[in-house]
Amino acid sequence: MNMNPSPSARRLPMTVLGVLFLAVMLFPVYWMVNSSLQTSSGAANTAFFPIRPTLEGYAKAISEQGGNFVTSLTIALGSVVLTLVVATPAAYGLARFRTRGTNVFLLVLLVTQMIPVMVLANALYPLFNTLNLLNDVTGLILANTAAGIPFAVLLIRAFMGAIPRALVEAALVDGAGHLRAFLSIVVPISKNAIVTAALFTFLSTWSDFLLALTLTSTPDVRPITLGIYDYISAQTQDWSPVMATAVLASVPAALLLIFAQRYIAAGAVSGAVK
Repeated sequence: MNMNPSPSARRLPMTVLGVLFLAVMLFPVYWMVNSSLQTSSGAANTAFFPIRPTLEGYAKAISEQGGNFVTSLTIALGSVVLTLVVATPAAYGLARFRTRGTNVFLLVLLVTQMIPVMVLANALYPLFNTLNLLNDVTGLILANTAAGIPFAVLLIRAFMGAIPRALVEAALVDGAGHLRAFLSIVVPISKNAIVTAALFTFLSTWSDFLLALTLTSTPDVRPITLGIYDYISAQTQDWSPVMATAVLASVPAALLLIFAQRYIAAGAVSGAVK
């Protein structure tokens, strides 16, 4: 008699364990959505299921936090565009033209990823104060772009370094300049890496708290992260609009990850394979 368990039986414990881990990780998300659909005096007193769901919290969140939502969207999209405009040609130059000091420059970019955001925010504050960029959307776009460019350059360069040089050289032989070859050949081939860099920049900017807290001090320019922070102290007796705001703030990031997950997977690993 064969006493060895079948492959499906051997996988069952790991499947159960994976489901348990997934349930633990998703429970805060469920509780956030559940609390947003109920009217209660406190988060701890919220029923486990929304027996009588209501959208009053969402209506209040949209009316009071809609402006902050638009501000965050403007800052995130502006940071993505500016980051890609700077990082994409910089990554191409570092991958295509090997000059003395390139490795040192790449090391400096890597080291910048280890600098805490608070250090960057404190360094930018006196500069932005001199340039009158405090409490300004443009200032927050520039600050988040400065924080996002190093990672975007490293990610896109890793992918462009794997592009066969013969493709670019063939375009140059046919009469195309470096700019034409870059726009017509390198950028389309590097689409996965560029989209991945754009998504990471968007998510980092969308969830930014420290830069916004340091570089703004008026309610006129308030990203959604600061809006939720201020909302908690003002709405501690009614968590429904607070949770509704958190749910709405999670929607853009979730949609981007769902629709662009194949680009993220391809862009994140392709640069390591030649």
